[in-house]
Amino acid sequence: MENGLNDEFEYYLENRIDLAGKYDGRYIVIKNRNVIGDYDTRRAAIETTMKTHMLGTFLVQKCSSDPDSIKQRFLSRAYFS
Repeated sequence: MENGLNDEFEYYLENRIDLAGKYDGRYIVIKNRNVIGDYDTRRAAIETTMKTHMLGTFLVQKCSSDPDSIKQRFLSRAYFS
C-alpha cells in the first residue's frame, strides 16, 4: 500500500500537544513531517498551499489538543469548491 499522507498524519498525532500549544484552533499544513503553514480556515490553507505544492502532497489538519477532535481523516487528491 502506498504511504500517501500517513507520515504527515502520524507526525500530527505524535506532536499534537506541542503543535496545539502554538497553533490551537488553526489549520496547519504538514508536508515531509514539518508544518509549512498555518491559516484561519481550511480553504485558505488549501488554496494558498496549492500555489507552491501539488494537491495530494500535503496534509491540512485543524490543530487541537482535544483528543475528541480527531474523529475521521480523509485523504484525497481532489478539491471541491
